[in-house]
Amino acid sequence: MEDHSILIHKTNKSNYQIAIWLLSGAFLIFLMVVVGGITRLTGSGLSITEWKPIMGAVPPLNDEQWQEAFQKYQQIPQFQKLNYDFTISDFKEIFFWEYLHRLIGRLIGVVFIGGFLYFFAKNKLTNDLLRKTLFLFLLGALQGFIGWYMVSSGLVERTSVSQYRLAIHLITAFITFGVTLWFALELLYPNKKTSISSSFISALKILLFLVTIQIIYGAFSAGLHAGKVANTFPTMNGEWIPSGINAISPWYKNLFENLLTVQFIHRMLASLILIFIISLWGRTRQANLYSLQKTSLNFCFLAVIIQFLLGVFTLIYAVPIVLAVLHQVGGFILFSSVIIAIYSFSRANQLELANNPQTEAITN
Repeated sequence: MEDHSILIHKTNKSNYQIAIWLLSGAFLIFLMVVVGGITRLTGSGLSITEWKPIMGAVPPLNDEQWQEAFQKYQQIPQFQKLNYDFTISDFKEIFFWEYLHRLIGRLIGVVFIGGFLYFFAKNKLTNDLLRKTLFLFLLGALQGFIGWYMVSSGLVERTSVSQYRLAIHLITAFITFGVTLWFALELLYPNKKTSISSSFISALKILLFLVTIQIIYGAFSAGLHAGKVANTFPTMNGEWIPSGINAISPWYKNLFENLLTVQFIHRMLASLILIFIISLWGRTRQANLYSLQKTSLNFCFLAVIIQFLLGVFTLIYAVPIVLAVLHQVGGFILFSSVIIAIYSFSRANQLELANNPQTEAITN
């Protein structure tokens, strides 16, 4: 079939520029989450005990300022119970990652606000784009607030942040990234023909839901350090279903607070997503799809294979930093691929698909 689809077309210059702006913001969100993962893995997230969105952009510049920052860190439980032997040099190392994490957050704000003001001044934002960009601002502001809400949970009694707040912070970042990516796709591939109501698109949406839940359970695993227990595969310390899976009362707390249960759910979801994607990918092998549809499904297939293997190796080696960071990057790639797949199939032309029985077979 001739590829005259939703994929290859002329995008007007303004839309292309705005799309690049949005994709730049999406990349920065991705980068911030990756650095956030390093921050968590190195235990650096509580090194900055104050939230100063503007003044905090300037790090300590002399010995007196470093001592002041270190003294503030010494007042929290993480230092008093875990890092009581830290020197100022040790503190500077963990401070670096949290400072970099927050600096990228500020850079995201500058990029979004600067781009918005530029395109607004050039009168390139339609009413629809104006509403969408303002919605992104709202998501960004919410993400910043949730970030501090998460950090504050580790400043009073805990030596680490709450896994619940960590999960909220992470999934909000993924949602902001996903929405930004979707808006950029609408500009790059703006075909707004009739969407297809099909079992295949429904399956992709179910897949997105499963991946989202998996991301949340990845955050629970990280917050609880659940990857440090049962470091065997495919069984958990020789058991297919760990005996301590229901050790906490009431029972539902096991779903969020029991290390074995959280890891077990994370494993089962990974296996389910792997099977799900392989099944969807297999259904399309003989179909004559558009280029973006093929590419997104191929990326889903490759991403889930690599992500599954990274998860296994991260587990059996008890969460080394490099593998854990790569695993988080893999999650982002898989999430992005599913978003792009949903977009590419939902924006296809119903008439064009009707003229292509092979494609119609997988979408109905």
